[in-house]
Amino acid sequence: MNNGLESRGSTRANRRSRHGLTALKRVVSARGIDGLDARTTAVRAVNEWRTALVNDLGGEQAISTQKAALVDAASRTMLLLNHVDAYLLEQRSLVNKRKRSLWPVVRERQSLCDSLARLLGQLGLERQQKPIKSLQEHIQERDREKEASG
Repeated sequence: MNNGLESRGSTRANRRSRHGLTALKRVVSARGIDGLDARTTAVRAVNEWRTALVNDLGGEQAISTQKAALVDAASRTMLLLNHVDAYLLEQRSLVNKRKRSLWPVVRERQSLCDSLARLLGQLGLERQQKPIKSLQEHIQERDREKEASG
């Protein structure tokens, strides 16, 4: 008895993406980067990139809540972009020869690049100096540390 479900299921299975971007997006959108295994090379690389980006913006203390949200969004975008790049580098060709067009994942990658460029543009492309304490603040902090330790 064929009620059409078997053929529908088989075509759906044939159309499933094999690059893993959809599954990665689902996990990252639900739990953020913290929901991923931090022991993996990709997540470690993105966390290092995020730390460098925050340092370039003047450090954790110097960025506003809005900038921190943009940094998190840029980090997620960078993770997705790195994942797609790794997939694309494994392919023999980026062009669907039968249709004479790029594979859809190539367009998705370009969209991620554009999104990352916009986020970085909003954060600013110039390195920011960390705020420097005045001599008075430094002396007060040193005195507080001496009192606490001794």
